[in-house]
Amino acid sequence: MPYLRPVPADQSAPHPGDDTARGAGTRPVPGYDPRVQWVVSLAVVVVGVLTIRPVGLSGRGLAVAALVVVNSAALLARRLPEHKVPPRLAMVWLTLGVGAAAALIGLSSSGTGYLFAFFLAGHIGYRLDTRQALVVAGFCSLLCGAVLYLCLGPGHEVLPWVFGLTTGAPVLIGIVNRSQRQAVRAAIDAAESAERAARAEARTAVLTERGRIARDVHDVLAHSLAGINMQLELADALIDTGDLEKVREAHAKAHSLVKESLKQAQWTVHALREDALPLRETLASMLASSGHRDALTVTGAVREVPAEVVRSLLRIAQEALTNAARHAPGGAVSVELAFARASTALRIRNRPATRPAVPGEGSGMGLIGMRERVAQLGGTLTASPVTEGPHQGDWQVEAVIPQ
Repeated sequence: MPYLRPVPADQSAPHPGDDTARGAGTRPVPGYDPRVQWVVSLAVVVVGVLTIRPVGLSGRGLAVAALVVVNSAALLARRLPEHKVPPRLAMVWLTLGVGAAAALIGLSSSGTGYLFAFFLAGHIGYRLDTRQALVVAGFCSLLCGAVLYLCLGPGHEVLPWVFGLTTGAPVLIGIVNRSQRQAVRAAIDAAESAERAARAEARTAVLTERGRIARDVHDVLAHSLAGINMQLELADALIDTGDLEKVREAHAKAHSLVKESLKQAQWTVHALREDALPLRETLASMLASSGHRDALTVTGAVREVPAEVVRSLLRIAQEALTNAARHAPGGAVSVELAFARASTALRIRNRPATRPAVPGEGSGMGLIGMRERVAQLGGTLTASPVTEGPHQGDWQVEAVIPQ
């Protein structure tokens, strides 16, 4: 029966009683074929036209023919999209359809006119909310039962009048069908919401990864190229003075920075590939290549830390050593890696410069990048001069990342 079928594609919006139903775009519900409802509705109309009698151009036959047309229109109107039919209009249309179906049962002497009442009652349960559907279906049963009682009388053996009381029963099937459709629609909406949330989360992850890559590129290129550029500018300035020894020294320093940049590029590639680098050994190698051998001190119980923490601490150390070489050339550097129960801390201290620093400006992104790295891991970072204690006068960068 049509009212036993799920909602068609153009009726897959929420129930007309919902605010989201009106004017909203509709989406098909998987497994629901609207063509089945259309074919069954046409079959009911065709069977009615072929079997309902009398049909003619005058008198009772004309009235029956008109009622067949009205009932057919009311039945085929089920194809109208829910969001395009206001609830009040649907109520009027289905109530009038029930009245026409009861009149057809009363006037026709044979045929399948009662099918219109059954199918309309099923659609009443599907189209209207539960309370309205039960009221209209009850009206359908009483009206059809009364018509049969008046036309046939009690005890009629061919078609008992009690049969009319059952015409409203399919409303229950329509109500169940509507509830199932709404449950499927809710599940689809929930799945789509989850998919949108997953896409947003993936996009956030991509943007976060882009930020990390940008910081890594800055660490490798900005500092290295800035140092090389300063040495080359110094060499150009010294050429005019004729001091070839200092020119060679600047050239050698630039060459050394190029080698250091290649090492840093390798570290960056490892980080981007998420290769697990050993924290203590990599720090020691980084200090040795920077001319600060045996500057690393490790305290606490050494343990493995997450790869993202290793990457962040190595980048912070690289940034701090580069800044120390730029702003405090010749100053001693010490690095302390402290493993506590609830955190891992990295402290880099450098003494004041022992020789003039080469003029130049940084990109201004170094400290910002370090703070971003630590903040993403829920830690803290401080960068300031030491004002008291045995290290007074030093510059210290300290990163503390909780475990």
